[in-house]
Amino acid sequence: MNKNQDVTTFLDQLNHPLRAEIEQLRELLLKAEPKLSENVKWNGPNYCIGDADRITMKIQPPKQIQLIFHRGVKKLEQPKERLLSTNTKLLAWKENDRAIASFKNKTEIENSKSELKDIVKDWIKATIE
Repeated sequence: MNKNQDVTTFLDQLNHPLRAEIEQLRELLLKAEPKLSENVKWNGPNYCIGDADRITMKIQPPKQIQLIFHRGVKKLEQPKERLLSTNTKLLAWKENDRAIASFKNKTEIENSKSELKDIVKDWIKATIE
């Protein structure tokens, strides 16, 4: 697994109340797609393929953890349909190329684990040209 020490150090300094959930998601993401690398961006853990940002963990405010599935920093032309054809209730779609999964506790993450792994794999396939 490719846990980045800079991310660990950043999280150590935060003393975040949902640290266990953050660690659970870090591990899940990195195991789901071994090509992902991890860094800190937008004040949270961020996941890339090469230098292409694809999933960002929103950890503030500290009431829940959100995974933002996106296609990077630059606004791109919207696809006509959602990038994933799944009917999952796990994702809240903001645009056809941007979705959010929200978690309040370890149980929610554990209950979504299998589906979330599939979403991560499918997201990377759909967004890497």
